[in-house]
Amino acid sequence: MRYFVAVAEELHFGRAAQRLAMAQPPLSRAIQQLERRLGVVLLHRGSRAITLTEAGAVLLREARAVLDAVDAAERRTRRAAADRPGIVLATKAGASSELLAKLLDAYAAEPGAVAVEVMLCGPGEQERLLRDGRADVALLHRPFDTTAGFDTEDLHTEQQVVVLPAGHSLADRAQMSLAEVSVLTDLPLPRWPRRDGSYPDGPGPRVRDHTQLTQLIALGRTCAVMPESVRTHLHDKHAVVPVPDAPAVTTVIAWPPHSRSKAVADLVRTAVRL
Repeated sequence: MRYFVAVAEELHFGRAAQRLAMAQPPLSRAIQQLERRLGVVLLHRGSRAITLTEAGAVLLREARAVLDAVDAAERRTRRAAADRPGIVLATKAGASSELLAKLLDAYAAEPGAVAVEVMLCGPGEQERLLRDGRADVALLHRPFDTTAGFDTEDLHTEQQVVVLPAGHSLADRAQMSLAEVSVLTDLPLPRWPRRDGSYPDGPGPRVRDHTQLTQLIALGRTCAVMPESVRTHLHDKHAVVPVPDAPAVTTVIAWPPHSRSKAVADLVRTAVRL
């Protein structure tokens, strides 16, 4: 599977072999053996380029999930053998901070509570940390984060607002629409990094975290549509206007469906109770 993923991502046997630190001939033979075992053609081998067949594209998605599961099992097994038991909770930096603080305090008061390591990460990263085993449980936010493949409990649903610099001509509006926000030429929407680290094209500033975003808004460089709970992190350099047609944001607590951790179960029960 690792051999196939390398070839499928590189679409070049030489580069894949270099990435895997092996010679090219045994790599080619391994892929041929995989195709014979499955009874399908995974790669179109042209004179100038390699492309994935439809079957190859399916296997690439499945193989990535398989390898993530193997890595996750390894990490969780090692943590289970640690001298000090504990769980790792991943959450987006700056999001659900009030809920998180209450959750950690309430769980710490439970009999048998273990240490909770909090991993603060960028947008969308908590899902990946949970899938690859670096986290045992995570706070995710629909519709922005994908919860497919996890067990979840909904904790809180809230509306969204647009955060503007204080003193902006629209700061006193009773409400705005998403369409109005998207055409604010003096406050172009921020650009968040994609999964591969690249940024989409556009006039807005590049942003990596919540702190950077709020600073840029205060400086009059951008605006942002965010969950209403963001109000607790803002100061007098910001203004907030409701955006009724923006999709509601639901905070969920998520964990792997195969988890048998009592600590995770206790943390989830505490979150649901709160």
